[in-house]
Amino acid sequence: MEKTRRIALAALMAAILTVSKFALDGLPNVELVSLLIILYTLEFPKLVLPSVYGYLVIYGLMNGFGIWWFPQLYIWPVLAGLARAMRAMRPAWMWAVLSGLFGLSYGALYAVSYALMNGPPAGFAWWVTGIPFDLAHGAGNFVVALVLFRPLRAGLRRAREGVFGAQTRD
Repeated sequence: MEKTRRIALAALMAAILTVSKFALDGLPNVELVSLLIILYTLEFPKLVLPSVYGYLVIYGLMNGFGIWWFPQLYIWPVLAGLARAMRAMRPAWMWAVLSGLFGLSYGALYAVSYALMNGPPAGFAWWVTGIPFDLAHGAGNFVVALVLFRPLRAGLRRAREGVFGAQTRD
């Protein structure tokens, strides 16, 4: 596939991540970003990281580049790496479990940066105070993935086949 088409598709994927994030901002701990990153990893493995970092740049430009922004530079690639490692998994409910566990561990992953900046006690305190939010995030991710994994994957698969042809996963 030509370079221009790859860049355009990664930008479109970043835009979809951004729109989905802002569209659901009013619902606490309910988001599509986790599920979309899992699906992008499965259907567009070479474009997932450019789309994630494009999303993060857009998100930072719209909300500022505070200390809250930097942990996302490693958190979302962790999810893409997990999805890549588990790409042979077939049942949608297993992907929902992965997404739910990721939401549950989001605060712990985030706390790593706070521990590095302010010391381990501060990181631990930050993580513990956020556990109720992590529980809600995990539950939200699980339900969203359970309901939307199959239809969104089917749509992304059709889109991939239309862009790349039926046999490739680019």
